[in-house]
Amino acid sequence: MDLSWMAWTTPTAIFFAVIGGLIVAMCVWEAISPGGQPRKGILRFETTRGDRLFVTLLGSAFINLAWLAVAGPPLWWALLACVLFALMVFLLV
Repeated sequence: MDLSWMAWTTPTAIFFAVIGGLIVAMCVWEAISPGGQPRKGILRFETTRGDRLFVTLLGSAFINLAWLAVAGPPLWWALLACVLFALMVFLLV
C-alpha cells in the first residue's frame, strides 16, 4: 500500500504515537482502577478521566495552532505550555 501521499514525517508519526499511547494508558489506568469517579472541579460540572483527556487534547491543539499563528514553527515552548495545561486540567477540572 502506497502511503506517500500522506507525507508522513517523524513529527507526524510521533504525534499519532503519543495520542495512541495516551489512549492505551487511559485503558490500562481504567483496568487497574475502574470507575474513575466523576468529580466537580473549577468548572463546576462533573468530569471523568476521559473527559479531562479530551479537554486536554483539544486545548493542546488550540495552544499549538495559536503558537504557530503568533510565534512560528519552533513548537518547543508550545509543548511546555501543553504539558502545563494538561497538569492543570487533570488536577483542577
